[in-house]
Amino acid sequence: MTTPTGSTGPTGIHPRTLGTTSPLTVSALGLGCMGMSEFYGTSDEQTATATIHRALDLGVTLLDTADMYGPFTNEQLVGAAIADRRDDVQLATKFGNERRADGTRVGINGRPDYVRAACDASLQRLGVDHIDLYYQHRVDPDVPIEETVGAMAGLVEAGKVRHLGLSEASATTIRRAHATYPITALQSEYSLFSRDLEDEVLPTLRELGIGLVPYSPLGRGLLTGAITSEDSLEEGDSRRSGYFPRMNGEGLRANLVLVERVRELAAAKGCTPGQLALAWVLAQGPDVAPIPGTKRIPYLEENVGALEVVLTGDDLGALAAAVPREAVVGERYGDMSSIDR
Repeated sequence: MTTPTGSTGPTGIHPRTLGTTSPLTVSALGLGCMGMSEFYGTSDEQTATATIHRALDLGVTLLDTADMYGPFTNEQLVGAAIADRRDDVQLATKFGNERRADGTRVGINGRPDYVRAACDASLQRLGVDHIDLYYQHRVDPDVPIEETVGAMAGLVEAGKVRHLGLSEASATTIRRAHATYPITALQSEYSLFSRDLEDEVLPTLRELGIGLVPYSPLGRGLLTGAITSEDSLEEGDSRRSGYFPRMNGEGLRANLVLVERVRELAAAKGCTPGQLALAWVLAQGPDVAPIPGTKRIPYLEENVGALEVVLTGDDLGALAAAVPREAVVGERYGDMSSIDR
């Protein structure tokens, strides 16, 4: 399995800097920890912890979680896994998708009092004295972004948070937020299959000096080539539900045709389809640090190998031709109402 030869240590492999006004240096590739606790089939805490440890050993230092994952248990898992290696990690978590302990979804909450309470609860679960990058998970349409970010800024002033982020925010919201307090990074879905932010959001980030942390950079696993039908996923895996139209029925059949094109290009390049798809995301700029999620070491090591895949202009052109934006079938979510537009 190919592993990178770049620098390792507190800044991780092939370090990249998110943000210019409030910069945070992270590993070029991070690790999304959500699936270790919920949503993507069965999970095993021991295997998940071993995967986090292997990530750190490889120099993957940007770890991403959220209070809603589990709910709450993912933060506990991540916190326990890094307890003796806190200085090696850029720890990111999120608030705003409010859930109860039984998993009931309450809604999006951006009220200042909730921001403060959520942060304190996350710090306790993670077992740390500060969060490196604290995101608003979804924009609350009922609370002015200035009020939410103002409360987040108070957490920085209190020493509880080092840098601020948004997730799935529109260009207009990003501008208003950044005018309130410097935003270091935006976390949004971005992959060969999800490129809508290229129209307005990405240019806005570049104008303001804000980094991009793409989640689902492998199209929720589709771009790895490992998913060939709905039956490729475990029972209970949320991707089998209608909530992910690209992963079911007509959408899946159409999108698998595109995956096959990526597979052919990857074979010619001497890498896996997933590595090629990740290399494409990494090639979108030095201010981009994707966080592919996995709960198993072999997939982690495969993802890290993408850092050694160098794409030429011809390669990028071939990928653009193989996966045109308009060819992807299905919305990212069955219900897009929580996405700020």
